[in-house]
Amino acid sequence: MNDELISKKELLDLTGISYGQLYRWKRKSLIPEEWFIRKSSFTGQETFFPKDKILSRIDKILNMKDGLSLDELADVFSPSLKEISLTAEQLLERNIVTSIALDVYLKASRHEGSFMFEKILSVFVLERLLQSGDISMEEGRLLVQTLTEHYPAFAGRDCELLLIRKMGVAAFILMSKNSEIYFDRGVKVVVRLSMAQVTEELKLKIGEGGE
Repeated sequence: MNDELISKKELLDLTGISYGQLYRWKRKSLIPEEWFIRKSSFTGQETFFPKDKILSRIDKILNMKDGLSLDELADVFSPSLKEISLTAEQLLERNIVTSIALDVYLKASRHEGSFMFEKILSVFVLERLLQSGDISMEEGRLLVQTLTEHYPAFAGRDCELLLIRKMGVAAFILMSKNSEIYFDRGVKVVVRLSMAQVTEELKLKIGEGGE
């Protein structure tokens, strides 16, 4: 399913920000370049944005900009992921995950030492699905195995995580964003999660925890 788009004019009218602010935030990497989508319209070329993403981002910027400089905000939204390394204790102290999710992850992955970003993301997804009640502890272990074995293959490309169930049996699927997939009537799609969106949430949480 494609993201609903909003035009630049609609965005400026709805949020009350100026043209100058919007492009200054773009230059400072507070708003990703790929969110500026050029499309043909009856007036010529017009700029559109993924509606939910841009409105959420602008709301965060407006709420945080009084306490942080634009450069500091850029670090919050786009921390250097390769340099991120946190211990299990830091993950708990920053409230990124709970001890329950961390324990399930450690038992399933047998991970030792510090957590780089990709590993933190796995625990974060596990935490989210355990907290929502969408998965059991046993399914959590299956989730960890799926992310550990297959998520690196996407190498930074956006993908979606699906949890399906049939007759009580769960299966996790990682697939390219917006891929079409069909199931028989006995299959229930329990979770469909954008890994890019979860990554964005995690980056914000790590940035806020580093204040």
